[in-house]
Amino acid sequence: MRGKDPKNFFQPEEQQRLIAAIREAEKLSSGEIRIHVLRRSGADLFEKGKKVFEKLGMTRTRDRNGILFLIELEHRRFAILGDRGIHEKVPAEFWEEIRKMLWENFHQERFVEGLCEGVSRCGEKLKMFFPLREDDRNELSDEITSE
Repeated sequence: MRGKDPKNFFQPEEQQRLIAAIREAEKLSSGEIRIHVLRRSGADLFEKGKKVFEKLGMTRTRDRNGILFLIELEHRRFAILGDRGIHEKVPAEFWEEIRKMLWENFHQERFVEGLCEGVSRCGEKLKMFFPLREDDRNELSDEITSE
């Protein structure tokens, strides 16, 4: 059973798997993907997600194509947020597919597996619309953050 401490929610080897999934997905495109874990967020997780998105610098990427996976432990919720660049290109159904897949995995306590799959699917979608460019660089840290 996992605890409610965001800093220790993922074991070190799980964090490494998630970071590897992020790096693999980011090799395909100019997009940036982050995972952030919260203890609690209040009533509106999406609003909290927008603040975290900004705090992590995700709105300052060149193509505005960052994606944030936000996990809230207290109420066992999550949100997926994409920046303006990706929202302009990706249909709403894509986000619903990712949400559904994550919910199924999380419901079975398969957090790492679900996130790795979600990150991978996002990487594929980013590749379609934001292919890797010659001058691309990793604009944001791949580390799992928490508060």
